[in-house]
Amino acid sequence: MTIALAKPGIDRIRPHMIGRGEEAQTPATILLNSNESAYGPSPLARIAARAAVDRIERYLEDPDRLLAPALADRFDLNGDHIAVGHGSDDLLARLARAYLGPGTELLRTANGYLKVPNYAHANDAEVVSAPDEDFRPSVDNMIAAVSDRTRIVYVANPENPAGIHLSGAEIRRLHAALPDHVLLVLDCAYEEYVDAPDHEPAHRLVQEAPNVVMVRTFSKIFGLAGARVGWMYGPDAVVDTVRRIGTTFPVATPSVAAAIAALKHREHTDLVRAETARSRRWLTGELQALGLQVVPSQANFVLVRFPDPGRSAEAADAALRAQGIVVRRLAAPAYADCLRITLGLPVELQATRDAIAAFLAGQA
Repeated sequence: MTIALAKPGIDRIRPHMIGRGEEAQTPATILLNSNESAYGPSPLARIAARAAVDRIERYLEDPDRLLAPALADRFDLNGDHIAVGHGSDDLLARLARAYLGPGTELLRTANGYLKVPNYAHANDAEVVSAPDEDFRPSVDNMIAAVSDRTRIVYVANPENPAGIHLSGAEIRRLHAALPDHVLLVLDCAYEEYVDAPDHEPAHRLVQEAPNVVMVRTFSKIFGLAGARVGWMYGPDAVVDTVRRIGTTFPVATPSVAAAIAALKHREHTDLVRAETARSRRWLTGELQALGLQVVPSQANFVLVRFPDPGRSAEAADAALRAQGIVVRRLAAPAYADCLRITLGLPVELQATRDAIAAFLAGQA
């Protein structure tokens, strides 16, 4: 019997995270694996989402019309250059569909966001991974890897899963070296957490260049991961293209209502930003004091190396799970000795620190 065959690139798609697995016997009580906000959404967002359920029998037509003006007002942007999607992953997938195909390449930094190659594979395009420098993206190596087949250069800033960020000067240096027909995609899911003095908000370069787009999300600092709302800021032509290939009615009514309310509650995001920065400093210092290596992060998580093979990251993960603490292991060889820990509530981080200390001391 003849069966329908998928495009050749589909079978190259691989999992980018290691799941909980059937071996986990202890119920999870502390979830520090997916970089959600431990502080949840604004109370105003919860109220707005609940109220919107009264209209849930109706499709929400043209969410851009509702959400783009609110985003433009919050971030001082041109609302006509904003497209809304079902999470930022939806927008990244649409960009790949629009600009990649057989014989083309997506260029990324090796060990960056591990899901990005799958977007290229789904469109039968090739992935070029420029060598990094101990998880730090190398602009020089990325520039050297650009070819006449390059169509998208993808940079997450800060990166995930390492949390490293590139300065505004480095991003501009990369862009200046790209041919005009190459699209620079800046994934800024964690930009609100950055406090480095050399950081430049990505929208500034977008406003100056016809081949740069910025993708953002409500899943992180706004605490709306379950609502699945993302947005993109870019040139007219790119925004028009992305809108054309979107699904019909792409975002749920309660999700858009929650997002609009969240944008108005600046005090909540200010609180989350400040508390996350404090937790980032505290956990980094505590884990380093235990003899572990922590990659400097500008996001709401930290990447931790376990240098002792006798006390490996895999064993640490199992020990944490046995106590109901779930962190993230990554499905890439470069991260075999690492765990990524989301910055949860202080009490959760204290419990995680204590569990790791007990593991390293042979007590767990």
